[in-house]
Amino acid sequence: MEVKDRTSSPEEGHRNPSEMKMWQSFVAGAGAGLINVSITYPLQKLMFRQMVHGVMPRMAFAQLKKEGVRILYRGVLPPLLQKGISMSIMFGGYESYGRFFISNFDINPQLAKSAGAGLSGISEAILTPFERVQVLLQACNPDQKYNSKLTNTRHAVTHIWKNYGITEFYRGASLIVVRNSVSSIFFFFAKEKAQSALPKPKHMWNKLATDFICGGFIGAALSTFYYPLTVIKTRMQCRLGGQFESPKRVFETVLVERGRNIRELFRGVHLNYTRQLLSWGIINAAHGLLIMLLDKTNKTS
Repeated sequence: MEVKDRTSSPEEGHRNPSEMKMWQSFVAGAGAGLINVSITYPLQKLMFRQMVHGVMPRMAFAQLKKEGVRILYRGVLPPLLQKGISMSIMFGGYESYGRFFISNFDINPQLAKSAGAGLSGISEAILTPFERVQVLLQACNPDQKYNSKLTNTRHAVTHIWKNYGITEFYRGASLIVVRNSVSSIFFFFAKEKAQSALPKPKHMWNKLATDFICGGFIGAALSTFYYPLTVIKTRMQCRLGGQFESPKRVFETVLVERGRNIRELFRGVHLNYTRQLLSWGIINAAHGLLIMLLDKTNKTS
């Protein structure tokens, strides 16, 4: 199967409605997110154990092995929902916002696309409750009280709502807004530059491989850059109830606990890099594949 070149437009990344219907990018993003979580969830849980408790990979693996498969996939529903909707907003929002700015304002196309990427990242922050519940269900070690108090996703949501209120779902939201908006801008910018620099693939499998490599390395590099931010965010969200601490205060607490060694904030970063390389490679390749399939279905219907 040959892949048509869609990069001839000066507004690459925001194709005309005749080339791609708006809903296709939303659907492809959702599908890519679901595929990704189904494959990478165990690795993500292993990384979270290191991130929150600062344990070595062998110890984190031993904890998960002791808990068994049932506990291993406990908490998978929130990331499935969160990632599916999040990727739908990220890719679909990038297309929608970008087209809106390009169509309605006389501004530089690159600036319009960057604004679209940033807004799509900010829009993803509405899904903070999913991420919040996910952290409580999967990031805490087997000796902590949450493993017996919060038995599943529905129970966790009900418990938080009844005992703490809606604001508890948005603990750590400020860091999520910063992380999502900035990373979305750089992801789409780097992806576009990589696609322009690399030879255009002529066959489907070549395109999938190119999408996997580009998405994987870009996503892994970005996640490594803001890894300490994710550590602080996760630490904030692992707490249930009590005072809402500022990111600065949580950063200082974690830094003291880890001997005031900045390098200790990167514990687990190698596993995170590997997971993000796989994760974003899958997401980018799956999104490209689903777009091709939806394009083909749309043309034959």
